[in-house]
Amino acid sequence: MKIGKLVSILALAGIATPVLATNGYLQHGYGVKSQGMAGVGIAMPQDSLAAATNPAGMVMVGDRMDIGLIWFRPNRSAKLETGYPPINGSYSGNDTENFFIPEFGYNRMISPTMSVGVSVYGNGGMNTDYKKGIPLFGTSRAGVDLSQLFIAPTFAIQVAPGQALGISLNLAYQRFEAKGLQNFAGPCPSCFSSSPGNVTNRGNDSSTGWGVKVGYTGKITDAVTIGATYQSKTHMGEFDKYKGLFAGKGDFDIPETYGIGVAFKAMPALTVAFDVQRINYSDVDSVGNKVDCLFAGMCQVGSSNGAGFGWRDMTAYKLGVSYDYSKTLTLRGGLSTARQPIRSSQTLFNILAPATVETHLTFGATWALSNKSELSLSYMHAFEKTVHGANSIPAGGGFPGGNVNLRMYEDSLGIAYGLRF
Repeated sequence: MKIGKLVSILALAGIATPVLATNGYLQHGYGVKSQGMAGVGIAMPQDSLAAATNPAGMVMVGDRMDIGLIWFRPNRSAKLETGYPPINGSYSGNDTENFFIPEFGYNRMISPTMSVGVSVYGNGGMNTDYKKGIPLFGTSRAGVDLSQLFIAPTFAIQVAPGQALGISLNLAYQRFEAKGLQNFAGPCPSCFSSSPGNVTNRGNDSSTGWGVKVGYTGKITDAVTIGATYQSKTHMGEFDKYKGLFAGKGDFDIPETYGIGVAFKAMPALTVAFDVQRINYSDVDSVGNKVDCLFAGMCQVGSSNGAGFGWRDMTAYKLGVSYDYSKTLTLRGGLSTARQPIRSSQTLFNILAPATVETHLTFGATWALSNKSELSLSYMHAFEKTVHGANSIPAGGGFPGGNVNLRMYEDSLGIAYGLRF
């Protein structure tokens, strides 16, 4: 099968698959090897998905192809504690439980110091599927589904021995659907939405955009490697079918991220890596704007200053280890943590996106096979985290007052096949 055809097939698979994630709506790591080490990779490239973390790493991994599949199972729920007892109780958002996320990478050395490649991967995380409606939101079963696909052509170069720079063009596609939000669509003239006909139950809508990611990685000593990476905000087209829901008439950009990392070879067989990653959710209005102005009658959903999910920025800390147990077996493990992005005052709207998890424990392994090929596995558990609401449901304006408590935990299992040329 030709590489271009394989990329196209995986891209279509990614578009068709609802994707979830663990640091807000970003994955905790990209590539099964990285995922087994809590997502580290800024200073430790391991495969041709390296560009998803730091494009400079691609020139360090050589000629290779990687294809993987991740099974992801989140458990998300909300509990209403309001001034109107008939609607109180727990609501499960797990009517859709299992998700399968493909990933693909290809890298080719065009000279001893330069490489070109492509990494195909996904984000998401705003997925809930409530079997019954949320009375505060609407009359039908509620939920949202956001998927994001990146195709990242990458060029990397060693500017000196052990010192590399890289750049990726992030070509992005995203798809969204919302249902069960009829209460935000009317009645007029005192509408909650600037476009009441484009709030909910409009089916799937999509948008495209692009951004760039740049990176550096370099050896400081034979045992120490450092790295840094920056991804610009990806400006996306609007979701026209949901221009009455997202701030800025359907605007939903992908946030700016940046990070630094270090990898230390403590022993010939043992490498320890540490990354710090910053995700600027608050710069995306539809994600970062608070819902307070809606309740105060000072804005609408969908308007230029419209209400959003009220997410704050995140800083993730990731620690991973890799141990070469034998010539054919490498073992991995990791732990990461971050303060989740949902404020206690913003839990109501986040019934739709209860991305509350903070701490991830991971394990992984790679078996070297014949013919320069390998098989890798990873496992991740994101520990249960509950965010208790604090005056998150106002009293008045059709709302009964009270709070929403959000809960989530997650598990994932990944498998990947790698081939060195």
